[in-house]
Amino acid sequence: MAGRPHPSRRTVLRSAALTPVAGLGLAACSSGEDEGGGAPVDLGAETEVAKGGSKLYRDEKVVVSRADDGSLKAFSTICTHAHCPIGELKGSKLICNCHGSEFDARTGEVLQAPATQPLEALPVKVKGGRIVAGPAS
Repeated sequence: MAGRPHPSRRTVLRSAALTPVAGLGLAACSSGEDEGGGAPVDLGAETEVAKGGSKLYRDEKVVVSRADDGSLKAFSTICTHAHCPIGELKGSKLICNCHGSEFDARTGEVLQAPATQPLEALPVKVKGGRIVAGPAS
């Protein structure tokens, strides 16, 4: 093929070196399957979430809030922008460390972009004095 220039050795090696790195970056931002579709999770004693308060369960990727009337709400803490786990709760504000999105822990609503979609609501109830959240809880 006489008319096409051949890539330089440097270009070929650079491309080969960057391909695995790009794959790792995509894997780090992928959503995974255990983000909200798994079995119900026992989060602990119901007394851990006070009326009017919220508690972040980092390992379980769940936030639970209790209204003044005692009712509970739970949301996945996987950011709806880039699917990063949210790791910070200040009062009732969840803050995603990846890109700065903020959510209301009581409603799941977006308080600050870049996220535009609310957090996924999860079923939650108290069983035997323990908070259980997730599908079929």
